[in-house]
Amino acid sequence: MTLFAPCDGAWCNIGVIPNAQISISPEEAKAAPGAFVVIDTNIALDLLVFDNPDCLPLAAALAASQLRWLATAAMRSELARVLGYPLIAARLARRNLAAEAVLAAFDQRVHLVAEAPPRAPCVCKDPDDQVFIDLAVARRARLLSKDQAVLTMRKRLAAQGVVVQALLAL
Repeated sequence: MTLFAPCDGAWCNIGVIPNAQISISPEEAKAAPGAFVVIDTNIALDLLVFDNPDCLPLAAALAASQLRWLATAAMRSELARVLGYPLIAARLARRNLAAEAVLAAFDQRVHLVAEAPPRAPCVCKDPDDQVFIDLAVARRARLLSKDQAVLTMRKRLAAQGVVVQALLAL
């Protein structure tokens, strides 16, 4: 069964994993500001591959359902592509970790937004980061990124209701 929730005037389905769907209403989003988070690929790697201790608060907040990690298929595809980079693949091999296991961990943690959000009015200099900005603006979600191109957009994104942080600060 697929559940649908209104998303800024359109209807979309949202899932925890690609084959499971959940419903997140705008009322729920407004009742829990900051409960939604969009995580860029570098921080996803810190969380899922590198076990960066700076991500412990984020991991705890996700595990306790204090935050809901929103992602799109394009974000998952980018993570899959990056996992194939030679330096990342070597790190995975040293940790005896398969890229498929990292993607499975991603799938278990994210609420997959089935439809790509509309282009945000704020355009990033790095086109690879635009998908994260678009989703954060569309859902008024917190955006976690260490990318300088995103961090320099803090004020413009704040005007769109998006808090940008390099580390999780609750």
